[in-house]
Amino acid sequence: MPNSQASASTSPPSRRTFLAATAVAAAAVAGGVPLLTGCSTEEGSGKGGTTSGKELKNLLPTYVASKVSDPDIPGVNGSSPGYTKAPPAAELVASVRGKPGHGGSYTMFEPLWGTPPPKNNAYYKAVNEALGATVKLQPQDGNTYGEKLGAVLASGDIADIVMIPLWEMGGRIHGAVSAKFADLGPYLSGDKVKKYPNLAAIPTAAWQMSVFGGKLRGLPMPSRPLTGVIPYYREDIFTKEGYQVPKSPAEFLALAKEITRPKSKVWACDDMWWSAQRFFGCPGEKPYYWIEKNGKLVHKVETENYLEALEWCRKLFAGGYVHPDAVAGKANDALTRFTSGQTLLYNDGDAKWYGATFEQAGPNPDFKIQGMDWFGPDGGDPVIYLDPPAQIWSFLNKKLSKDQIEEILALANFIAAPFGTKEQRLIDYGVEGVHHDMKKGVPVKNATGIRDVQDTYRFIVSPQASVAYPDFPQMVEDYCGWMQRMGKFARKPLFYGMQIQEPNRYASLYTPFEDLAKDVTRGRKSIKDAQRAVSDWRSGGGDRLRDWYAGLLEKNGSGA
Repeated sequence: MPNSQASASTSPPSRRTFLAATAVAAAAVAGGVPLLTGCSTEEGSGKGGTTSGKELKNLLPTYVASKVSDPDIPGVNGSSPGYTKAPPAAELVASVRGKPGHGGSYTMFEPLWGTPPPKNNAYYKAVNEALGATVKLQPQDGNTYGEKLGAVLASGDIADIVMIPLWEMGGRIHGAVSAKFADLGPYLSGDKVKKYPNLAAIPTAAWQMSVFGGKLRGLPMPSRPLTGVIPYYREDIFTKEGYQVPKSPAEFLALAKEITRPKSKVWACDDMWWSAQRFFGCPGEKPYYWIEKNGKLVHKVETENYLEALEWCRKLFAGGYVHPDAVAGKANDALTRFTSGQTLLYNDGDAKWYGATFEQAGPNPDFKIQGMDWFGPDGGDPVIYLDPPAQIWSFLNKKLSKDQIEEILALANFIAAPFGTKEQRLIDYGVEGVHHDMKKGVPVKNATGIRDVQDTYRFIVSPQASVAYPDFPQMVEDYCGWMQRMGKFARKPLFYGMQIQEPNRYASLYTPFEDLAKDVTRGRKSIKDAQRAVSDWRSGGGDRLRDWYAGLLEKNGSGA
């Protein structure tokens, strides 16, 4: 899950990378109170809805663009800006005067994918000193975060600041946000946000996704436009072996056959199901899984595109082109299989582009990861649906006092400082000489920095998404170029930018399709089984859910 400085650890190596909801976490929060307005304002009704129109406009902070630094690679076709050079320390701008805090102390509950840094390390101390307050980080294992989050929300023993990602918003957790966390509108809506210039520079679309229960509750981590799934390939090995990057599903299958050499422990790819859906033009995940056809809402699983993606992916597995560990469902080691050369293609979140590049720079200097351009079912132009403008938020405990909330927002304003500021350099690289050294004009983390300076404070809030990795300028150019090319084909889904809470009774309706896809692609079930599952989905609540979304669309209009 990406932000401007996300490392490899930011995107979890499981289905959560692709915004799958967790039923375990949802079930753990029994008694959450759904309060989203638009379709329903009945407290505790579980009817769900969204906030739109004038009501939404009145909640949103006024946008005031940052003027700290111009990007080296401007945004094109909606792509994020890129920074390939790092200002010298003497030229860094201070975007915050003095210390924003007043000596307060706050706890932060958040996930971490990787080894947690030592407690009270020098990085934490340096940041807290600069903040003028103490943020006591409580990192949890990201792979089991949903279960822990659900248990904590149900217990009532909630930290002062809690990070909740979109992929954990299943079931009642969405409603629990309204019940457990503070309304930030009195502090940030409209021109009030100008008290916090770095928060004011966060794009409006990210704030729009931060409205829960009819109130502005979340501090967002803005997303890049095409973050959730990127089909990566080993450009270094492709060049060495003379492989051509495929430009259609058929070419992909032919290449997969050419690459796969089990005796040499080389397979073409990992599980490519998430890429398959984009190759065949499927819409995204909840609540973006609807398209409009002949004036009627059609769910992703009802489309021919979905069945074609299943069938194509099934051929990959049937041909033996998928790594055996991926066949067995061992998703956590997908990146290792890729970097070791056991697979030459795999899909993952955008954070892996930099993360893998950084990780392999020392031990494998010839390593080159590249993003493959999307293509359509027949090799023509792809149909790509934009990802949500924000997918991660932090929330403030509603038990905090007004003074405490204002202090935390002041800290957040410091943390949201954009590229080219003193605050950003500290948050992303730590202290020069302790956590990073300047090499050829670029800050490079040393061993201490790699261990301690992880994506922890960024989970409180982040600035506008960018691609800012001056230590690997070619990677920045590659990624920005990929976004610019793909941006030409990107379109907004029907409910783009809307923070939607589905009625509780439909919370787990879509869940079975995740396991079904695994079974069909691996040959354990057939396409006919998938078609029967769609029929069961319709009669089991899918048609009623369609009607509910149709009412939402009629009342609020399309976000497309």
